[in-house]
Amino acid sequence: MARAAMDGGAAARRAEGLAAEAAVATWLEQRGWVVLARNRVVRGGELDVIARDGEVVVFVEVRLRRGGVSTALASITPAKVRRLVRAAERWLAEAAIDVPVRFDVVAVARRSGGEYAFAHVPAAFDAGDAEPWS
Repeated sequence: MARAAMDGGAAARRAEGLAAEAAVATWLEQRGWVVLARNRVVRGGELDVIARDGEVVVFVEVRLRRGGVSTALASITPAKVRRLVRAAERWLAEAAIDVPVRFDVVAVARRSGGEYAFAHVPAAFDAGDAEPWS
């Protein structure tokens, strides 16, 4: 019984995460960005949102957290940064795109009315960051 409850909880968290990613993609489009891909899985990792902000391709890590921006940023470990960078490199190679890139984080909080609040951290880390936030 406990196993089934955990599976249901994991499925609910995954669905909530996908809904937050979709909301972030819409929010970015409303700001003039062009969303190129969502939930792209490549060898070595998953990329939540890939978008163009002008001439820059931006890999957006979406963090749904109850504790706000600082909790969202703290949840991105050096290992996570390495996985995101490797996944981004693979995606760029597969897409044959050679443009400037940036790694952003959007922290998402759900308001009591069911709407989302977003905190965008542009250039939260870059490909050379071994220890983000240090």
